[in-house]
Amino acid sequence: MKLTDNEKRDVVKLIEEGKTLPEKYRFLLFEENKQVELTWNAKSDEIPKIILPFQIIEQVDEPRDENIKLSQMDFDFASGRQISGWTNKLIWGDNKYILSSLTKGPMRNEIEKEGGIKLIYIDPPFSVGMDYTIPVKIGDGEEYNKKPSILENFAYRNTWNKEGNSFLQMLYERLILIKDLLREDGALVLRIDYHWGHYTKAILDDVFGKDNFRNEVFINRTKKNSQLKTRQKMLTTAIESLFIYSKTEKFEYLNTKFALKEERKGYWRAADDSAGDRFPPERVLDGKTFYPPKGNHFQFSQENLEKKYHDGKVRINEKTGRIQYYVEPSSEGQLDTNWTDIPGYSFSTGYPTENHEKILERVLKACSYENDLICDFFLGSGTTAAVAEKLNRKWIASDIGKFSIHTSRKRLISVQRELKKNDKNWRAFEVLNIGKYQRQHFIHDGIHERDNIKRIQAQKKENNFKLLILEAYNAIKVDGFTTIHGKKGSNFVSLGPINQPLSRNHVEEVISECIRNNITSVDIVGFEYEMGLFPTIQEEAKSKGLSIYYKQIPMDVFDKRAVSRGEIVFYDVAYIEFKPHFNGNKVSVELTDFAVFYNEDNIDNDETLIKGKSKIMIENGQIIEKRKDKNGIIVENILTKNWYDWIDYWSVDFDYESKPEVIKFKTENNKIEEEWTGNYVFENEWQSFRGKKGEEKLELKSSEKEIISNKTKIAVKVVDIFGNDTMKVLEVKV
Repeated sequence: MKLTDNEKRDVVKLIEEGKTLPEKYRFLLFEENKQVELTWNAKSDEIPKIILPFQIIEQVDEPRDENIKLSQMDFDFASGRQISGWTNKLIWGDNKYILSSLTKGPMRNEIEKEGGIKLIYIDPPFSVGMDYTIPVKIGDGEEYNKKPSILENFAYRNTWNKEGNSFLQMLYERLILIKDLLREDGALVLRIDYHWGHYTKAILDDVFGKDNFRNEVFINRTKKNSQLKTRQKMLTTAIESLFIYSKTEKFEYLNTKFALKEERKGYWRAADDSAGDRFPPERVLDGKTFYPPKGNHFQFSQENLEKKYHDGKVRINEKTGRIQYYVEPSSEGQLDTNWTDIPGYSFSTGYPTENHEKILERVLKACSYENDLICDFFLGSGTTAAVAEKLNRKWIASDIGKFSIHTSRKRLISVQRELKKNDKNWRAFEVLNIGKYQRQHFIHDGIHERDNIKRIQAQKKENNFKLLILEAYNAIKVDGFTTIHGKKGSNFVSLGPINQPLSRNHVEEVISECIRNNITSVDIVGFEYEMGLFPTIQEEAKSKGLSIYYKQIPMDVFDKRAVSRGEIVFYDVAYIEFKPHFNGNKVSVELTDFAVFYNEDNIDNDETLIKGKSKIMIENGQIIEKRKDKNGIIVENILTKNWYDWIDYWSVDFDYESKPEVIKFKTENNKIEEEWTGNYVFENEWQSFRGKKGEEKLELKSSEKEIISNKTKIAVKVVDIFGNDTMKVLEVKV
């Protein structure tokens, strides 16, 4: 320690006075100091330590309604359900809370039993200015460009400030948690482009250590056609990077000798001739004579040409009429860091940032073995999980976008079906959620309220949160009521419970209070609603002269910036009608009605329509194409012509309440305990959904299911084309 006596006295005095030491002492006090330090405005080393329980909302064992030939881990052959072994996990929520809960919570024990996490692949949103709209199919016809939710926009999309402070802090927090999660020989692979790549490399060096940097891989980027300019400020971007870091020196690539013939595709090349006098200039195929241009090469004689033509190695290009020959891919090669043989993006699901499966195949094969556990916490359209399933890896995947989770669920069910078709094993996967507990943390910070002061603070925080919801809903606060909290226009507003589903009891209390006070119209706003609440109780209220409108509080309400800008959209709650059909002790389900009441509050009004052009809008639960003709007359075309045009996916649990939802949590003495939430896991036993390219048609009647008992509760879940889900439960006697 190189301090003078005066400096020592100054340090002691400053410490005693509780003051900050000058910057110079950092280098004088510590010999092993960093000569280069990474920092940015608002950098914080406070990493989330919140442990939230995971709520299992659905399990998918598909396919199981046909004869099962292979044992999928430990399956119950009577029902086709996986009853033991690792279940893959698809988690909806903010990955900051997910990572923190995986790192310190009970699920860490499950992870370690499986050998720990071998590989984490992440593709955080880095493309500034990119269009993140997603085309969704309306029935079997038109498409509607779905915009990202406000929560997705502010959390992961195009919202980073110019300096990138918020992006860097977001990434820094998650990388520290990711490193902790990895096993000792594990690795992180992170995809990034030129916008933040250089900053990200510095953060990765800081978190993982420069000695654990393994490679920067360059991958070909899908380029968009652009008009050729003689002068331009930037060259076309051709590559993006994969940064590969190991947790420790124990990491090794498992496979760098690739059979590239399986990965690379051959290609057709124009066959030309510069042989001059050595070969005749013309070639004949199928009675047609071809004259290759001079100055190019063509290596086949007429005899060879005919043989290769019959062998499928030579063809005639239908558009140009020219001869083409097939170039074989290279058979094997050593994997290097320049990947030019596979596309950067796929776009098969409509996601603008969808990674190509070939990239993930190569990453997983090089960095993991079969049965290893793989993670992706920026899942998007589900590519990592889909490839992991195909390559027999276990996986955990998450995203903050509900539409992402829905898209991934459909994709993974399709993978399961394909594996079964090819007589290969598959694993069940669970859909989990921490959103319910996330809002509890928003209010209570996960602290047990034991004394009066803490209870008062919690109540104050809850009141402030209710004010935030009213502000987001554009309502004003009103006093003097028990269940009424605000007013929006002529409608009064009742806020449902913060930490539990809005129940029939709450609605009945609202109805009683409205009738006592001659209130004729009320909006009931809640996060979740008790199953089977609609539309019966709504009709009961209407008979008493009260109109009730149910509104869903979106997850976006947690972003105060979105609230302050008035960008939160509250949707009306949808409802489902279905009918069971009986055949002895077998039952099938027919979906008979589905209704939504969406309005897009921020749509342009009719006056902004340009003559001769159309716009697609959402009004009163209908998607409408509006066009202004040359005379200025507005013509409307309703695109959602049938009630089922709103449905993208629906599924059935024929024995709901057979699997209680149990959460695990750690006690104060670090023991793991279990608790029934009072809810049940939706066991997905049959489903039908629309495919991206029309390969999957929506069926409205399920297959039959044998029911053993004399009565059962059937649950039907419907997901609309925007990714919002609704469920209804009906008890039936067999």
